[in-house]
Amino acid sequence: MKDLSARVLNMAQMRGASYADVRVVNRTIQMLGVKDGRVQEMIQNESQGFGIRVIADGAWGFAACSRDDYPDVDATVNHALQIARASALTKTRDVRLGAPEANKGTFRSAYKMDPFMVSMSDKINLLLKADSEMRRMKTNHAHLVTTAELVFVREEKTFGSTEGAYIQQEILESGCELQVLATDEAGGVQVRTYPWGRHQQTRGFEFVLEQQLVENAPRIAEEAIMLLTADPCPAYDATTVILSGNQTALQVHESCGHPIELDRVLKQEASLAGTSFLTLEKLNNFQYGSEIVNLTADGTVPGGLGTFGYDDEGVPAQRADVVKDGRFVGYMTNRELATELNLGRSNGTMRAESWNRIPLIRMTNINLLPGAWKLDDLIADTDDGIYFDTNRSWSIDDKRLNFQSGAELAWEIKGGKKTRLLKNPIYTGVTPTFWRNCDAICGESDWVVWGTPRCGKGQPPQTIRTGHGASPARFRNVKVFSKS
Repeated sequence: MKDLSARVLNMAQMRGASYADVRVVNRTIQMLGVKDGRVQEMIQNESQGFGIRVIADGAWGFAACSRDDYPDVDATVNHALQIARASALTKTRDVRLGAPEANKGTFRSAYKMDPFMVSMSDKINLLLKADSEMRRMKTNHAHLVTTAELVFVREEKTFGSTEGAYIQQEILESGCELQVLATDEAGGVQVRTYPWGRHQQTRGFEFVLEQQLVENAPRIAEEAIMLLTADPCPAYDATTVILSGNQTALQVHESCGHPIELDRVLKQEASLAGTSFLTLEKLNNFQYGSEIVNLTADGTVPGGLGTFGYDDEGVPAQRADVVKDGRFVGYMTNRELATELNLGRSNGTMRAESWNRIPLIRMTNINLLPGAWKLDDLIADTDDGIYFDTNRSWSIDDKRLNFQSGAELAWEIKGGKKTRLLKNPIYTGVTPTFWRNCDAICGESDWVVWGTPRCGKGQPPQTIRTGHGASPARFRNVKVFSKS
């Protein structure tokens, strides 16, 4: 990889690039699935190639290739330079990257059990046992469709630049998901998942074991069956809502993470649900949430899906404040925009899905910092409200302002206790109003770095993995209703 990086960078410089960087990436993905007691899939894919970014005549060019022989490397470098020079014909300004990032280093995800070294039979047997536990529940004339999945990723990546950077990283991911789809003769359909859709972290097989799939399988099957006969969520124009930790994570992702992407703010990137209401004049001047709301963009938190050593511009991973005591104080940036807007050094949030995609500003781990409550105490402190558990659907406008979210289930809270199980619950709101009405956040004992492995952005589309540290939180004056 070092020889290939040096060859690419030398070619680019000799042919007129004022700057160039190259990523050489080898990624292995293993996916295992069981459905209704039978093995559904056993897939392992490997992808390898390199992508090169260049600046020529003050503009960007990018090209990628899966082959490393001389003719293909030569053609790829030339292609990147041709794109840069064509782009320069319509540029409004020269690209400036600020101070050089001549970083050298290595990074390796921390893990105890390499999932690729765990036998295939052990992994399949775990899925079959969890699936069996879901299917053995008494259905009361309901029909169940059960699935259990595991996914493992190993990415080996080398980054080099003409500024002198040379970085090697190995990032390992492990993830799992159980799902029960319950239907009845009346046409009712309910879904329960565990841990929440597919939960994933940059850890080893020990992460999967900690989720206790077999032990939790009967509970989610039972809840799916119970939801078929549960009462619909009542409608309120304004009530108190408590979101489970994983639902809070989804809320952070959609209404906090995407709006702070600086390329969306500047309308340089608007695909997949748009731009941002957090325009430049709001920086350091906007009350985003209540005083207890503190958000960080943290590429260093252990186990997070957005955790790494260096981003895809060679900038070290960092923890940056986004919202401090409720006030909006920071965007996610790249080198170019941080320089253009005099924001200081990039906070290291440029990432690409693969070697054949150009890096974009992407979420790392966007975390809602823990408060002081325990969940049981928070429920006991709530006289009248609704507890939402595990996201089922979401919708948000193109400025990330007006949103609507549905959960798999809810519990009515009366007199500080969970009472009725409710189905098809939905809540809606306006992002800053909603966060300003946050009056309680649970503490570290309930705080989990949830994985979001399917975050989409870009054209052509890129799916990337992000993380969200979150615990249950309470919000006042929220509109709630039920799916018809």
